[in-house]
Amino acid sequence: MRTVDLIAKKRDGQVLTTEEINWLVENYTNGVVADYQMSAMLMAIYINGMNEEEQLALTKAMVASGDQIDLSPIKGIKVDKHSTGGVGDTTTLILGPLVAALDIPVAKMSGRGLGHTGGTLDKLESIPGFHIEISKEQFFDLVNEHKIAIIGQSGNITPADKKIYALRDVTSTVSSIPLIASSIMSKKIASGSDAICLDVKVGDGAFMKDDQAASELAKTMVEIGKGAGRNTMAVLSDMSQPLGRAIGNGLEVKEAIETLKGEGPEDLTELVLTLGSQMVVLAEKAETLEEARELLIEQINNGHALEVFRQFVEHQGGDVSAVDHPEQMIQTKHVIELPAKTSGYVTRLAAENIGVAAMKLGAGRAKKEDPIDYAVGFILNKKVGDAVKEGESLVTIYSNQDDITEIESDLYDSIEIGDVSEKPTLIHQIIV
Repeated sequence: MRTVDLIAKKRDGQVLTTEEINWLVENYTNGVVADYQMSAMLMAIYINGMNEEEQLALTKAMVASGDQIDLSPIKGIKVDKHSTGGVGDTTTLILGPLVAALDIPVAKMSGRGLGHTGGTLDKLESIPGFHIEISKEQFFDLVNEHKIAIIGQSGNITPADKKIYALRDVTSTVSSIPLIASSIMSKKIASGSDAICLDVKVGDGAFMKDDQAASELAKTMVEIGKGAGRNTMAVLSDMSQPLGRAIGNGLEVKEAIETLKGEGPEDLTELVLTLGSQMVVLAEKAETLEEARELLIEQINNGHALEVFRQFVEHQGGDVSAVDHPEQMIQTKHVIELPAKTSGYVTRLAAENIGVAAMKLGAGRAKKEDPIDYAVGFILNKKVGDAVKEGESLVTIYSNQDDITEIESDLYDSIEIGDVSEKPTLIHQIIV
């Protein structure tokens, strides 16, 4: 088998066999196939696409390139949740304990953030003392006994994907749906869960900017998941504005706690219940999404979900007083209000720009090695569709920087006020 022949085959719009894809991925991972050859293949895939069988074969080949997590020591149906990313996306912190409250095992492997704010691990580490570095045996024991634990991802999961993604980044092939789908699903499948719930973001603050492309990506990932023997569902959710009101690690943990108390923002609460309902059905704890939603609401109303979160924090070394007094996580030198310059209705909150402003404040990383300031960030006092009066606060800024003139300017550029009140649709589509 020769790489050049496979490139020519895909260049001409033909279908690669599973054997050919396995050979290509294995030999690229091992360094036999050169970067320039794989770059040519990625461009051919970008131009001509892949059919369902090719996408599944590529995903499985990337799974086979590294470690695969065996979660069989954990009792019950393990359901994983993945978000394609956004601004103010705190759902994992809420969904984990909420779903675990229904006796569903949540064995979650999460990553750190690069960009707007920290990833799930960074958010959790804003809780004093919280440990994400625990042994595999401790991880299994915690999930079996208490139904939830969250740790860092294994370093050798899908090494083929890491190499291929680095090439996609420099060859302008990142936006290929077959390549995006196989990249995401290879990591989810290698992580060992029995079922997968996907939150595919669409809008200004998401990678997928329009519904058509986001829907195609979601359907492709659901097909791959089912083809790999994982029961898979997906939700298309809005990211034209930040989710919830908090942006920043400690601030987002505080908002998660408020949501578990039943006091969270309307959009964040609705998305959590939508995703959580899918997780409950996938775990076979309810037959319908409606029944699952009622079970989740009950766990919030009776305080059980919050108690599971408190125990989760305690079992991983965190200071539980932060759960009862989350304001201790967000002590900053300055708390500054950003006043509206005119009256009207908020017509736009540019999610991506607001996220970048939070990163400049110290809430996220521009480079992998950058430190994070867990306390800083924003509270959005107004969302799209809300009425606002001149001088009223649009955003509360938590800062440890003395001069935030540039950040205030960025925020003003990201917020538009007009004469029309219209709230965006949160859930665009559900795919089962």
